Amino acid sequence: MLVLLPPSEGKAQPESGAPIDLDSLAFADQLGERREQLLDALDPQLREASAALAAEVYIGVLFNRLELPNLPAKARRRVLIASALWGVIRPDDRIPHYRLPPKEKLDGIGPLARFWRPALAEALPDTDGELIVDMRSAAYSAMWKPKRATLLAVRAFTESSGERKAVSHMAKAVRGDVARVLLQAKTAPADPEGAAAIASEAGFTVELNDGNLDVIV
Repeated sequence: MLVLLPPSEGKAQPESGAPIDLDSLAFADQLGERREQLLDALDPQLREASAALAAEVYIGVLFNRLELPNLPAKARRRVLIASALWGVIRPDDRIPHYRLPPKEKLDGIGPLARFWRPALAEALPDTDGELIVDMRSAAYSAMWKPKRATLLAVRAFTESSGERKAVSHMAKAVRGDVARVLLQAKTAPADPEGAAAIASEAGFTVELNDGNLDVIV
């Protein structure tokens, strides 16, 4: 199982520490050149800014509920974080504070989803039968979708009098909670049914619908 997370708009500002080492980031060989291009277009000074673990820099609702720094190293290795600036990174990659919305267009770069799509298709794992649990928003999903692996998106709904409505205000919290449960499982789920069973055993009301794990809150 692999868990794909979005980044968070809320980010901590590392107050000290060495700057980013681009060669140490995940998939440096495949994504390094594009990261360099984006840094040049966005703010070259980010190369000199203090960096910290991505698991500590991202502090939005999903990450607060997931408590990524407290998960075992084995669980963190099952996580990739999408980013408009870095493509994807791992929780233990060191990054500076930055701001780059996924729909922003930079001079010489163009739409970021289109910019990243070919490099991510080459870099990211896409194995027949592998379960990829997708917590990303649509803007980040547009950057990469597997063609062979099994993709399971997580959605949140409320239900009243038989009527079901998608929720947005608490969807990030729900995804963080579900991600934590799946990553803490003694045995990682191998398929959507396994993921649904783990979530259900943890107390969530869930349904599988057309490639989605729907959580009823």
